[in-house]
Amino acid sequence: MSALPQSFLPPEVLRYERMSEDNIYAVMAIERSVYPFPWSRNVFVSTLLEGHDCWVARDASNSIVGYFVLMQAVDEAHLLTIAVKHDLHGRGIGRKLLEQVVACARAMPVESILLEVRPSNVRAVDLYEHYGFKEIGRRKNYYQAPASGREDAIVMRLTL
Repeated sequence: MSALPQSFLPPEVLRYERMSEDNIYAVMAIERSVYPFPWSRNVFVSTLLEGHDCWVARDASNSIVGYFVLMQAVDEAHLLTIAVKHDLHGRGIGRKLLEQVVACARAMPVESILLEVRPSNVRAVDLYEHYGFKEIGRRKNYYQAPASGREDAIVMRLTL
């Protein structure tokens, strides 16, 4: 019997580790494939140097398949970015990453997690709502957008 292709591995086989500078090129490849205006290498390096919770998820073959950056600000955690390798979307990896985000936030002295998401990122909005995040506001013209120039951000909160 042959092994399943890597893209069919269940999310339960994910292994999490702290992001390091050695991971940034793999993280950047994911970032560029999923975001129209990706973070730069310097932004990722800054998040590491500032001591934010930066994590990568590896699959059974040790490939980085996703990541997130979580920042503590007083009594709130801010999910600054989260992404899953584009060809693995829809396989439950985002859900597992979000569970890891919540686990990390619960280890901090925070009461909630905040995030911003593009309204056009329907899959992400649905995931956050399914997990219990609630819309608490909008930031007008927050994101760059290819067609219209700017796009609002939905601000969401999960109370822990």
